[in-house]
Amino acid sequence: MKLLIAEDEEDLNRIITKKLQSEGYAVDSCYDGEEALERLLYVDYDAAVLDIAMPVMDGMETVRRLRRSGKATPVIFLTARDTVPDKVEGLDAGANDYVVKPFSFDELLARIRAVLRTAAGSNSDVYELDNLSMNARSQIVARAGRAIELTGKEYRLLEYLLVNKNQILSRERILNHVWGYDFDGTANVVDVYMNYLRRKIEAEGQTKLIHTVRGLGYVMRVEEDKEKR
Repeated sequence: MKLLIAEDEEDLNRIITKKLQSEGYAVDSCYDGEEALERLLYVDYDAAVLDIAMPVMDGMETVRRLRRSGKATPVIFLTARDTVPDKVEGLDAGANDYVVKPFSFDELLARIRAVLRTAAGSNSDVYELDNLSMNARSQIVARAGRAIELTGKEYRLLEYLLVNKNQILSRERILNHVWGYDFDGTANVVDVYMNYLRRKIEAEGQTKLIHTVRGLGYVMRVEEDKEKR
């Protein structure tokens, strides 16, 4: 999943970015509201974490303009402003959640999971397709009750596929959301990891769930056995 962090305190920005990357997220970062708005308008992020008191354009105005543009990217404010009127203003501006500094990183992770879950139309931390399940909180993946061990990148790839199940995803879109905009490899890495994932979740004669759509990309869905991948 691809996140944007906009925080003008450089050390805090760097710490948050590195921690989220260590959790497997693809993360872009910037330091002012104007650049954050430009990125949010032209890059397809799954969620954004914004400070309010940023230079050039504050977080409130950034979110107001984002919402006026029609984009529904989930936004979490991360700010030292902790009064009830501040929180009300932030939520009314269009933010989806509000986290007050100082904060627990575990709480921030939980809030990110929550907005991603809501955006995916789910009310649970568990994503399912056929007899495959993924618990986004515990990061446990199982098929027909059998636990499946995945690498960090395999997990994030499967998560992105499950959140967008039944949607055809291009290699470029998958690369951007799972590996990040700054990845300097080639789109071939998507095909390589799809094969890794297939061998693990489609083992032992299980129904095929990851399907190649020629010329377009990949889709995760249940299909009749007679249909080709």
